[in-house]
Amino acid sequence: MKVLANDGISQAGIDALEKAGYEVITTKVAQEQLVTYINNNKVDVLLVRSATKVRTDIIDNCPSLKVIGRGGVGMDNIDVDYARAKGLQVINTPASSSESVAELVFAHLFSGVRFLYDSNRNMPLEGDSKFEKLKKDYANGIELRGKTLGIIGFGRIGRAVAKMGLGLGMRVIASDKYVGNAEVKVDFYNGQFINVDIATEPIEDILKVADFITLHVPAQEDGYVIGQPEFELMKDGAAIINASRGGVIDEVALIDALDSGKLSFAGLDVFENEPTPAIQVLMHPKISLTPHIGAATNEAQDRIGTELAEQIVGLLG
Repeated sequence: MKVLANDGISQAGIDALEKAGYEVITTKVAQEQLVTYINNNKVDVLLVRSATKVRTDIIDNCPSLKVIGRGGVGMDNIDVDYARAKGLQVINTPASSSESVAELVFAHLFSGVRFLYDSNRNMPLEGDSKFEKLKKDYANGIELRGKTLGIIGFGRIGRAVAKMGLGLGMRVIASDKYVGNAEVKVDFYNGQFINVDIATEPIEDILKVADFITLHVPAQEDGYVIGQPEFELMKDGAAIINASRGGVIDEVALIDALDSGKLSFAGLDVFENEPTPAIQVLMHPKISLTPHIGAATNEAQDRIGTELAEQIVGLLG
């Protein structure tokens, strides 16, 4: 049987699939050519990340397909219900990238509280001529320890973020429509651990008291999770990180909140208009930026590839 990994797959995933007798194709096929390619090559399994979209045209016109797999958590680029109604198996890897995304959240947080997003722009330009000025400009950093971290969306990734925040000595609070009380296990390198109980709260309560907000919610169909009303609820000088999905933050309202000083900084890994984010966002001096790389670590990609392979073999033999 043939597997088309259209957005790539780790070598560990390829090895596991080939060991089970599958042919793995890693050719990158353009979106508009996918139906023809799948049919000409009688592809049984289509694996994607976030770039390739699997809509009704592929589902309806590719009779050889048996499984659609998403290397990652969210499946908003796949018409999941429609595919399942047509008899296809749809799988993803919800646990594989949690730690990687959580670490990127803290990369943005550390970048923000110590002005790295700005100093890394200005030091190459002015470090040799205005060193003392830059030293003064970036001298008022703050520590994360002792601050309040508000997590909106308390699934696997939200809890991974909570573990890291607790390990840093932060107060962690959370909001989730579908989760009540949650036990977070904080593991240490020597096998020791502590369990911390966190009861979720209404989002309004989180916004009012958190020093930092981080979002871990799926793509929205009915408006923003964070817009102007939510920014107004936040503490003066707070900051926000989005490493979940583009479109959950109103970027126009975000720019206004940064320009007015309501927010001290933002960290964005995802954007409303991917893959062409708004230039006002890309050029803003108070935003730490990454190009949708939350799960893009070698370790996470190995876990994702291996987990997809195990699920495919389990379904198809």
